Amino acid sequence: MGNIVAIVGRPNVGKSTLFNRLTQSRKAIVHESSGVTRDRHYGKCTWNGLEFSLIDTGGFITNSDDVFEAEIRKQVMLAIEECDAILFIVDVELGITDLDNAVAKILRKTKKPVTIVANKVDNSERLFDVSEFYSLGLGEPQPVSSINGSGTGDLLDTLTSGFVDKPEEEEPDIPRFAIVGRPNVGKSSLINALLGEDRNIVTPISGTTRDSINTRYSKYDLDFFLVDTAGLRKKAKVTENIEFYSVMRSVRAIENSDVCLLLIDAEDGIKSQDISIFGVAQRNRKGIVILVNKWDLMDKDTNSVKKFQQELENRIAPFTDVPIIFTSAISKQRIFKALEAAVEVYKNRKQKIPTSKLNIFLQEAIEANPPPSLKGKWIKIKYGTQLSNPTPAFAFFCNRPQYIKDPYKRYLENKLRESFNFKGVPLQLFFRKK
Repeated sequence: MGNIVAIVGRPNVGKSTLFNRLTQSRKAIVHESSGVTRDRHYGKCTWNGLEFSLIDTGGFITNSDDVFEAEIRKQVMLAIEECDAILFIVDVELGITDLDNAVAKILRKTKKPVTIVANKVDNSERLFDVSEFYSLGLGEPQPVSSINGSGTGDLLDTLTSGFVDKPEEEEPDIPRFAIVGRPNVGKSSLINALLGEDRNIVTPISGTTRDSINTRYSKYDLDFFLVDTAGLRKKAKVTENIEFYSVMRSVRAIENSDVCLLLIDAEDGIKSQDISIFGVAQRNRKGIVILVNKWDLMDKDTNSVKKFQQELENRIAPFTDVPIIFTSAISKQRIFKALEAAVEVYKNRKQKIPTSKLNIFLQEAIEANPPPSLKGKWIKIKYGTQLSNPTPAFAFFCNRPQYIKDPYKRYLENKLRESFNFKGVPLQLFFRKK
């Protein structure tokens, strides 16, 4: 189970710069598949083999010049509730402000580990100013410069040393399907429609994570856990920052699942949060099925489905090989079809392609369209193999991996999808030197 870390602090202390630096630290090791960096506030970071999720709370305040203390307080409270550890960023240039004191006061009450990060320590003179932050009562401040990266290694050492590897509870090896989406798109109605009539065949398992309920569903030859965050702790309506709230709530459900059923409200159309949540599932390499819910309420003509589907694919591109099902949780229209799609995606995500088969595929794909030469140098891809990752990842060995550009990677990925069924599953392609 991964840890979730939130970055909090008042505006303009460098939260986003630090977020970018820490999430980029992974780019050096892993070539992230193209098109997934569209969401700036949620990222993955790997340090010494430990992977964790990073959430930049600052990215969600829209008008940063005009931020009220209450707004920041709300974000800090939410971060405390949803995350496992907190990085509290302060600014050495300006020293401690009233707003810093207000944030520190809330953080002192939490049991979660908090690390003070004294940012903008860009030269050795500023190191002396760091000691001022001891007075916030949150332990030793970590000096960093998110601009040039100094101190970030020590910071990551400190942060990850506190991580507890959460023991996986022994549970049957069956798929986990998470129902995710913005507030009020019908997640609870869908869960009730699936579980409602026959509550007795459902065995609720006490939440393995503190805020998603895993319910076992076994009927009609299907057997899986439903990871539900929808019915949880009804909070006071969060009207501001609804985007931040829904992404935060979804992260844990997504990380705990194999396949995500992403609900989109047909009446509202496709919102940027829907795409953010899609991005989180894709970056976690989870299977994805999109359900366009409340379809029964729409005025439809012969092209409605086609038009909606086209718009949706444009928004989620380049990863468009995803089942899209038009449902109604209330009238139970096509909800069983949605489950069948989720089961199929789960199987697609588990499949292993024999190396011999993969190389026949590779030869044919290269013959049909060889990689373009760069600066007069030819690229030869010798052979490929599927890595033993838990999710589908392929390594292709070639003479000049650095010359293979995104369009050709996408060509190979699309060919892989045509030849083998990877519908609903994000793929990783790595090119390595032979």
